[in-house]
Amino acid sequence: MKEGTFIKKVKKKGLFQMIFPEEYDFEAMLAGQAEKTVECVEAFVQWLKAEPVGDPAELRYMAATVDGMRYEMEEKLMDSFSTPFDRQDIYTLSRQMDYIVNYSYETAREMYAFGVEPDIPIVQMAGELLRGTKCMAAGVTAIGSDTKNIEKRIRSARQAMHTIDDIYIESMARLFQTKDAMGAMKKREVYHHMRDAGRALRATVDTLHHVVVGIS
Repeated sequence: MKEGTFIKKVKKKGLFQMIFPEEYDFEAMLAGQAEKTVECVEAFVQWLKAEPVGDPAELRYMAATVDGMRYEMEEKLMDSFSTPFDRQDIYTLSRQMDYIVNYSYETAREMYAFGVEPDIPIVQMAGELLRGTKCMAAGVTAIGSDTKNIEKRIRSARQAMHTIDDIYIESMARLFQTKDAMGAMKKREVYHHMRDAGRALRATVDTLHHVVVGIS
């Protein structure tokens, strides 16, 4: 290896990581969790199409699977001496992706328990959540290889997040004008959980952006 090439490699990876190589492929683990996150949100969107909606047992199982992926990541982070980028960012990416799945499942769980059928705002927010999650997952998969593609995906994910907020505010404004107080309270809880899922997506994307800036 030429001396100039070696120096550039050391500057890019850091002397610490050159001396203490990574024990685990955290980038692959994050990509795997991102893919599973998309599958879970897709399953949630499909669940909403059922009439009437049923027990979200499949979503419960998928959420538990992603929980397991997160816990495995945390264990390996504690055990690992070296990581490809900041370990706090790895931890936060994994945790926030898990939150996206958990909020999706909890939304379905509440709808089933409260007897709330999908309406246009719920379906629209779920669709935007899926669109943004797909963009986020594509960005996570490209970490360390295609910065421009990640930035493009981040912008698209943020557009989806803003749309979720717009739908939430508009639907809540209409909800407060209804005379069915009990129905409004139930839907308010569901709308709020959908917005929480969007906020988890926002936190994931913000962390992804921090990673891109740090390794660029």
